[in-house]
Amino acid sequence: MKLSRIYLLFAFVVCFFSRQILAAPLPVVTSFSILGDVTQQIGGQRVKVQTLVGPDQDAHIYQLSSKDLRLMRQSKLILLNGLGFESLPLQRAAQQSHVPVYEVTKGIKPIDMHTDHDHNHDHDHDHSHDHSHDHSHDHDHHHAIDPHVWNDPVLMQTYAQNVADALIQVDPAGKAYYQQRLSQYQQQLQQLNQWASNIFARIPAANRKVLTGHDAFGYLAQRYHIEFLAPQGVSTEAEPSARQVAAIISQIREQHIKAVFTENIKDPRMVKRIADETGVHISGHLYSDALSRDQSAATYIDMFRYNVNALSRAMQ
Repeated sequence: MKLSRIYLLFAFVVCFFSRQILAAPLPVVTSFSILGDVTQQIGGQRVKVQTLVGPDQDAHIYQLSSKDLRLMRQSKLILLNGLGFESLPLQRAAQQSHVPVYEVTKGIKPIDMHTDHDHNHDHDHDHSHDHSHDHSHDHDHHHAIDPHVWNDPVLMQTYAQNVADALIQVDPAGKAYYQQRLSQYQQQLQQLNQWASNIFARIPAANRKVLTGHDAFGYLAQRYHIEFLAPQGVSTEAEPSARQVAAIISQIREQHIKAVFTENIKDPRMVKRIADETGVHISGHLYSDALSRDQSAATYIDMFRYNVNALSRAMQ
């Protein structure tokens, strides 16, 4: 009798620990906070997401650390934005980690900064941002391509699909779970786009002009027909020329642009200088390349809603 009890107890313990091992979440490394959140939304309890560039941090000036290298080597999956958003050292480290690496912008047609400047309508004004400075950057695309696709919730449906596909590749047992969560998340993204479309449709086209610190909102501009000006290009690394800044100041004065924003990831001094020169009040800040440490933009959907609300108030 005692033996059978001991055997049953032993069987229970083995079964319990086997289930715990099987249920251990998949360690996934993502390059930055927005991608980290999308991965968590789709991965749910089956994943443990660790993000290299955290909330309120600038991925453009991120420096790899030995801790980051260790995280990548210990993970089962590394997710990158792609389109040259990550620095070359990070890209190389990911490839050398011997862990599956996926770029989640696969299949998304990017904005070409040299030909697709549709979000800046008044090209006769000298505010083309002079992307010649791009060649100094440590990115293989020289910033000819805009990587900030998360500012379009329609494109984010493909982005989310790519995240789910990557998770399924490395964790096929979770396929049904990931697909169910993906479907729910894509519905939320569809609703987000519909909501934003309705908000911006109420604003006269002539008012849809905004100054931000760097050129991070091209996809939002293209989707909702807004013109964004920025003293810096798609990266925050290079300083704009005096000529670029003067051209933007002229345009703000000529077109009476009221919506002027700093960003959570970058030094606000340049935007403040332009605001002082033009006498325009700074409308607040936007979340461009990172989520917030506080609750105002703690998830991608929160961030997008926050930005749309802030923009629409300033453009009225």
